Amino acid sequence: MKTLYSGKTKDVLLDEEKNIVSLLFKDSMTGENGVFDPGSNTVGGSVEGKGKVGLAISKYFFELMEKNGIPTQYISADIEKGLMQVRNLTVPRLEFILRYYTAGSMCRRFTLEEGIEFNPPYAEVTLKDDIQGDPLISERICLMKGLLKEGQYDEAMDIVVRVGEVLKKELASLGLTLIDFKIEIGYDENGKMYVADEITPDIWRIRDENGNIPNQLDCSMMLIKKINI
Repeated sequence: MKTLYSGKTKDVLLDEEKNIVSLLFKDSMTGENGVFDPGSNTVGGSVEGKGKVGLAISKYFFELMEKNGIPTQYISADIEKGLMQVRNLTVPRLEFILRYYTAGSMCRRFTLEEGIEFNPPYAEVTLKDDIQGDPLISERICLMKGLLKEGQYDEAMDIVVRVGEVLKKELASLGLTLIDFKIEIGYDENGKMYVADEITPDIWRIRDENGNIPNQLDCSMMLIKKINI
């Protein structure tokens, strides 16, 4: 298959004969200086088997979103090969973030303490640009840069809130508190929008029953046991 894009934790592949797009989940993990962190813009290392675990978790949560009426890019998954077949969408270089508590970059940007609750949750959109540090971006700039079409910004923000409601409830049922998360959203040739990329511990922060914030690997292994996948 032809590699269309190589990311930090996944590659986008195209089967040119069948015109099928797939995501290859890799064993790499984001972080810095030997510390794994889902909010980091760099690869901090790799762990054998992490990609397959991430794919199994993403499959579970994408199917959960579909059951709750939230359209996703997901079509099917081959766990052994680490491949997820997906709809061929236009996925702009944007990340849609929803925060339930202050954490990470928000605390550094605004000199805030960790763990302050947002009610209602606080939404942000960033441009995926590692060189510029993923800057915040407004609807107006998204339209100026041709990243979104008229009306899609508000539609995407509605989707991220709906995803948050489902994700928060499901994690709470497992004894986990959702701190924040980020998703990617794409659209098809008709402009219909879908949750894209992945839904794994690589895109969220959670707090466990003991008040600890596990890294994405520990969180993944915890979920595998809790949801028996």
